[in-house]
Amino acid sequence: MKRNSFIEMAKLHNLSGRITYISSHAKQEHLYEVYATEPDKAFWRELAKCNQKEFKKSGTNGKCIEARELMIALPESFINYDHDYLLKKMVDEFKEKYGVECFAALHHNKRKTNLHIHMIFAERKRLDQPEEKTATRNMFYDEQGRHVRTKKEILGGDGNIRKGCKIIKKGEVYGRKIFTVKDGRFKQESFLDEAKVFYTDLINQMVIDDKDRLSIFDKNGPYLATKKIGKNNPKAVEIKADNEIRMEWNRTVDRAVVSGVAEAEILELKKTEITDRVKKSVEQNGNKPELFGDIVRVAIVLLEKLIAKVMQKVMGLAEKVIGKAADAEKEVQEETEICIHKKDETVHRQERKQIPFPFNHNQKEEMRNKTEQPQQKNAATVKKSVIEQIKAEQKSVPAETKQSETERPPKPQPSVLAAKYPRLKEIDDRLKEQNKAIFEREKKRDMLKKELSECTGIFKSGKRKELQQEIDHIDNQISSMKKRLSSIVREYKFDSVQAFYKEFNAAKKEYFDYQAARTEWEKIYGEKTVDAMSVRDRLRQKQQMIKEREVTRAHQARQKDRGAR
Repeated sequence: MKRNSFIEMAKLHNLSGRITYISSHAKQEHLYEVYATEPDKAFWRELAKCNQKEFKKSGTNGKCIEARELMIALPESFINYDHDYLLKKMVDEFKEKYGVECFAALHHNKRKTNLHIHMIFAERKRLDQPEEKTATRNMFYDEQGRHVRTKKEILGGDGNIRKGCKIIKKGEVYGRKIFTVKDGRFKQESFLDEAKVFYTDLINQMVIDDKDRLSIFDKNGPYLATKKIGKNNPKAVEIKADNEIRMEWNRTVDRAVVSGVAEAEILELKKTEITDRVKKSVEQNGNKPELFGDIVRVAIVLLEKLIAKVMQKVMGLAEKVIGKAADAEKEVQEETEICIHKKDETVHRQERKQIPFPFNHNQKEEMRNKTEQPQQKNAATVKKSVIEQIKAEQKSVPAETKQSETERPPKPQPSVLAAKYPRLKEIDDRLKEQNKAIFEREKKRDMLKKELSECTGIFKSGKRKELQQEIDHIDNQISSMKKRLSSIVREYKFDSVQAFYKEFNAAKKEYFDYQAARTEWEKIYGEKTVDAMSVRDRLRQKQQMIKEREVTRAHQARQKDRGAR
């Protein structure tokens, strides 16, 4: 059974105390790692002071929020990750997305059944250059810290400055700002939902076993949520029908994602054609759930038109690419045939000009015996000399080269996500093939509908009936094929096609980054083909060269003997 994602957020009123608590081995049962994007503790103290000061200045009731904290539950299998890598990965990704400093700790509970991260994050950013305010004249403040115009307003009856009042002299710094204002995103209710989706996607990208995938529904995504039907629910039939139309929309969204429709376009269509129309319908007609199905069906038709438009472009581009590839292949084949023809003619001319080498077949055995005898006698000597030569070549390698080989960095290894790419690519291919098959069936159905519209007359009723039956049959096929498209990703424990493509695109990027890093490493530190040859291979190569040399010498000696006769 799939596990739901669990992420909570808390407001911190004592930042320094909370940092000490989550990072203390004495206060935690199992503390594995602590990591801060800003390790300077003065940063967190100054942040707390700044928030307290601004809170006091605002005059708001309640408690000051010095920072916020996310509690992130992780799959238990993540304990096998390097703790430092895991914590840094989870924190650095958050900082990259939101641009704020974080302080985090990786924990297990006492029974080691709940692996989790406590991540504190600042709502303010530190300014690159602190802003200081300098008094241009003497400034006077009363007991409440309010600025007053004249010195007389802070003097007592005896003419002295009252207790609690103060004077800032001209030229003195009376204000120093080192942080920005709070980021308003973190106060919005939608932030936690956004953070849950963000971390669920990140965790799912890092899982090694598909059974550890987490599930979450994105309220702001393109899909429609289905309703749970309880036991003995009097509205079970209505809810089931409502869920069916919602699932039909979700399957159409799946297909739109596979087809390459931009997510922004799907979200815009959902907002304008479903969300806005439902609100307008409720305002005009009241709460009538039966009207919801009609609104969603219209939206499905519009989304299918958008899919068809995109697919036509994709198929058109594919046909052009295939056509160009076929033309190029034809040109290459023709050029190859011409080159082969020219080469044959050249070889034929050369063969006619060549003088055949005189070879006496009666002397074949005699020559082979003469050649083999000295080779057998000197085999041990030759082998020994070759080995000594190879050893001498290895000894002649400069010390700098040997040192550089020992100091070279380790060969790049694929990350867990990059290693998933080949398998994810296979799933992508399956989705593309299924979507293409659906598109072909839709084209055939549209052709039949066109033929049906043109089939008029009293005597063509039988033909019309046949066409309508065939159209209905294809509609049933398309419906089954769409269900199959959505079920492909669920076989691999993905919630939706959108969730799959998020992971696929991330894996694709990491995979190609890894390939680029590996190519660069091979280019700089990889062993050359000659150096990579084993001693045995080089020995065989040397022996072959000696054999060829001996054969040549024997042939030259025989030629001299023949000339002398």
